[in-house]
Formats: sequence, C-alpha cells, structure tokens
Amino acid sequence: MILVDTALQKRQLAGKPIRVAMIGAGFMARGVAHQICRYTPGMELVAIANRTIDNARQAYTNAGVTGVREVGSVEQLEACIQLGQPAITDDALLVSRAEGIDAIIEVTGAVEHGAHVVMEAIRHGKHIILLNAELDGTVGAILKVYADRAGVVYTVSDGDQPGVTLNLARFVKGIGVTPVLCGNIKGLHDPYRNPTTQEGFARQWGQNPSMVTSFADGSKISFEQAVIANALNMRVARRGMLGPTVEPGTPITKAAEWYPHEPLLNGGPGIVDYVVGAEPGPGVFVLGTIEDPVQQHYLKLYKLGPGPLYCFYTPYHLCHFETPTTVARAVLFQDAALAPAGPMRVEVVTAAKIDLKAGQQLDGIGHYHTYGLAENADVTLTENLLPIGVAEGCILRRDIARDEVLTYDDVILPEGRLIDQLRAEQAAHFNSANTVAILSSDNSVVS
Repeated sequence: MILVDTALQKRQLAGKPIRVAMIGAGFMARGVAHQICRYTPGMELVAIANRTIDNARQAYTNAGVTGVREVGSVEQLEACIQLGQPAITDDALLVSRAEGIDAIIEVTGAVEHGAHVVMEAIRHGKHIILLNAELDGTVGAILKVYADRAGVVYTVSDGDQPGVTLNLARFVKGIGVTPVLCGNIKGLHDPYRNPTTQEGFARQWGQNPSMVTSFADGSKISFEQAVIANALNMRVARRGMLGPTVEPGTPITKAAEWYPHEPLLNGGPGIVDYVVGAEPGPGVFVLGTIEDPVQQHYLKLYKLGPGPLYCFYTPYHLCHFETPTTVARAVLFQDAALAPAGPMRVEVVTAAKIDLKAGQQLDGIGHYHTYGLAENADVTLTENLLPIGVAEGCILRRDIARDEVLTYDDVILPEGRLIDQLRAEQAAHFNSANTVAILSSDNSVVS
C-alpha cells in the first residue's frame, strides 16, 4: 500500500492520472465510483457503462461528479476523455475499445456479458480488474492466457475476500510459512435461499436480491474459494467444501481444530474452505505450517500457538475501498492481486435448489432454480458436470431432483454463446491428459 499511494501521488503531481472506465453501476460499482472520484488522487474514472444508463449517471451523481455526457460512439467517448469530461454509455464495448483508458473495472457479476467486455478490452490493450468472481471462476484461466499474450494485467480486485486472502497468503509465504488452507468466514449458509427470502435484507442495504441470494445460498462462496484455489493450485476436500459450523462468536484463532490435520500436513496442494459462525466476520484466514523449530519457537512466543498449524487472519474485507489500489498495482507495477496460476483446479458446478422439470429454462446465479458447489476440476471433467457459470438459459432434457448435480448431458445449451467457446478453448489449452471435452453442434460431448 505504501508503494501504491506514493506512486499515485506522483501521478497526481505530474498531472498524469490513471484513467479508468467501469462496466456496471450496481451497489458495488457505485461504491467504486465514490472511492475513485472522491478519495483516490492520481486516478480518474473517465467513463461508466451500464445497460440502464440512468444508473450510470446516478453513480457519478452520488460521487459528486457533474458535467457528465452521454455518448454513443467510440469517437464521442475519446473526445470526452481528451476534454476531461466524464462520460456514460449503455454500450460497454465502447469503453473496451476507446483510446485513452488504461484499465477496465468489470463489476457486473454477469458471465456472458462480462466475457464479451473483457475479451474486447484485452484486444485493445487494457488492463482488467474484476469484481466478478463468477466470470473468473468460469473462464478465468483462458482469459489470463489472452491477457498475457496481449501484455496486459488480468486480476481479480483486492478488497473482495479472494483478493484479501491472496494478500494474506502471499504474506504468509513471504515469512517462510506454507499455506495449507485458505478460508473464508461466513455468517450464513443455506442453499435454498432465493430472491424472495432475501428481498428484505437486500432492500435494507440497497442491494440486488439475486446478488444477496448468491451469498446466502453458497454460490458466491464457492466462486470465491474456487478463484483462490485456481490462483494457488489448491483443491477442495470434497464437493461443496467441508464448511464447519461453529458456535457464533467462536474466535477464528481456533480454526486448526475444525479441519482434519492429516490432509493438510501431508505435503499436498492445500485446500480452500470456509467456516460459518466464527469471528471476526466477514474476514479471511490462512492455516499454515513450518517445520523449522526455531521459527516454531518464535511463532509460539508471538501467540500463534504450538502448531503444527498456525492461523493467520484478516478481520475484515473492504471491497470497493481497495479496488483503486488493485488498479494502481496493475497499471503501475504490473502486479495482479489475484489471477489463475494455470489450469482450473476448482470449478463451481450446478445443483438443483428445487425439483426441476424437463423443458424448464434455468435462471441465473442467485435466483430460484440452482445453487453452486465447489468441486475439483478433474472430477468436473470426468463426470461431465455443468458449471453454474454456463447454466443460465440452458433447457433441461429431463427432470432433476432437488440437490442433484447437473451434467452437460442434462441440458441443451443456448446457441452462439462466447462463454461456451471460451470453455472449449480453456479445456483445449490446458489439456495435459489429452482428453478434451468440446461441445459439438448437437450438444453432445466429443473428444
């Protein structure tokens, strides 16, 4: 942070602020706009794109920004950027294409739409900062490949729990301790929650009921832990993770008691998981181990206990507050807060929230039909499981019982989607076992 704020101050003094555009104008996006426009010297939010353009205008208004111009072409947007006039548009691809923008913040939570925006931004040489774990957890590995080829940084934002976890894991590794479990602290987990049950809470905080539902039903935690696993080459202990529930208020420093030690201490890749009820929440934690007896002695002195598992934690995550820092890390230091390290290690697969009938069209993440479960990618491939990031819009071929996990064989995919193309490219690119599943035109799986 010291390096970042100093570098931003230099950009401010030099009159060369980082120019950022944002896709999305929902609850979290409004917070990002407020943070950049009011509290981040050395950075300018030059444009906001949102399908409902009045929401984009309102995001600027809430941040105290006036003189906003609505634009409908790349040329108009570029003119605004040159004049220092903030712009809004309902066409997200304009900000991906326009010159004069250093980085794109994608904060929609939409998978198919987000994929189009990010791919177009990469083609035009822009750094990518995601507040969209759903997109990264579905095709992040191949998006990172495209970004590397284009010479731009692809990163999930700091502030959200995955980014905070990666900061903590990097710190733990930096002091010589090996992270063996990266965890998330939750207050609620009920896979059967839906936008109706969560409407009151969402209204209280000015949030979208389906987004709130994705947190409550476990889909969001599955994506968040999946993207951590993919960044650190970790796995899940079982489908859906272990997810112990403890007495409310139990300190997270007791986390080593809640997970089996043998798989964490056998030299394996480590796991991602979560706990319900622990404090401080909503924070993150890392269990790590070190064999050096001298360091063990010091860790015990510093109140981390006798080992062999030591608990490190961050007691909060500040979401939009830290997004500008992520932008600066990407643009000024070419450093990603969090990005896939290679092939997918953990996927988020689709489970039925209710009994479903043949012919039904599946709704989206955090809605009424499905919830997500974290599963190891090799199992997902072997069992041909359907990632929840591609489930929306699919038509069911057969009846599905509640809690049943769906496969590609159970659905008819919508035609012509970019997300399916990227999934196929991702499988082919990272195919180390020479067994690539690619969807044929008739929706059967071929090798």
